[in-house]
Amino acid sequence: MNFAGGGRPLNARALARSYRHTAALHSPGMRARVTAGAALAGWQYGRSRGGGWWRHGNGGYGWVGPLFWPFAYFDIYDYALWGPRAGAPFWYYGYDDIYAGLFGPYDYEGLTGYLPPRGGSAPDRLTLLCGEDSREIAGLPIDLIAQVIDPTEVQRAALDDLANASVAAAQKIKAACPTTIALTASGRLASMQQRIEAMIAGVATVQPPLDKFYGLVNDEQKARLNAVAEDQESKTRRRGNRSLARACDMTEPSALKWPADEIDARLRPTDAQRADLAALQEASAKAADMLSASCRADDELTPPARLAAAGKRLDTMLQAVKQVRTALDRFYATLNDEQKAQFEAIGPRRTSFADRSDMIQRRSRR
Repeated sequence: MNFAGGGRPLNARALARSYRHTAALHSPGMRARVTAGAALAGWQYGRSRGGGWWRHGNGGYGWVGPLFWPFAYFDIYDYALWGPRAGAPFWYYGYDDIYAGLFGPYDYEGLTGYLPPRGGSAPDRLTLLCGEDSREIAGLPIDLIAQVIDPTEVQRAALDDLANASVAAAQKIKAACPTTIALTASGRLASMQQRIEAMIAGVATVQPPLDKFYGLVNDEQKARLNAVAEDQESKTRRRGNRSLARACDMTEPSALKWPADEIDARLRPTDAQRADLAALQEASAKAADMLSASCRADDELTPPARLAAAGKRLDTMLQAVKQVRTALDRFYATLNDEQKAQFEAIGPRRTSFADRSDMIQRRSRR
């Protein structure tokens, strides 16, 4: 796999090592590094350490070119199985990513770096970032669970059902990988919606067999699983990863300011357009409030309960995206071609400005 963006190829050798050793992708830190490398490869100013307004609080990125939420199944399962600290990356996704969908940080040149070569297809280039459906890396560590609990014959059958459901869920998520490059805010939100819907379907696929399997596990076996989860939490803590509560803090809507002045200066909207623009801003603010309210300190104690909580969070995110997308489409329909071009330029200009500001600040400190 080789991503090229802004005329600069991603370090394909480093990524290839990660893809060959897929076990490494079970580490949230490794996934964040791989995601950052792939995301910044297509960003014109991606070499800066400063990042941009679209970066997650844990250093990851919600978008990689045309793809929303890389390694989605890993994030879901880490939270469900291993608890709030190991699963914190799941909770970083929220309003920031809708904002990045509205004001995409990539320009056309950057996005073309994610286009497949002739005769190829986009999912081939984004395979592991989109989701993989092999049992070995489909998310749930079935072999580890079996090793820990030493299942009975009945439990083994339920665990096999859970493994099959995990693969089926991964297939649903993988199928939502974008096959085209969305060059408009409306297209990005549509792709985002499709991705979230696939994740919701994946959770719904895994929930019943997980409930059944966990119901068959006795207290001693649950204690063994809890010990593995505590070990995962301990490793995550030693790596300095923030807790779920801290992840929720990082999603507060006040962190992002609506670019009203930039929109006004670039689009010079008519009075009629201003009304639809105000409706879009209001829908965006409501989406931020919805997602902030649904991000909370973790109090779910079992894997089935945490998976259900993840499903509820995804449901809220889907509602938020639909709400913003409806208002955006109404506003976008009133724009002429020049206004549309100016609207799409806001995101790349904001990221490049943030990057240059960061470089200036670092130079001044020297």
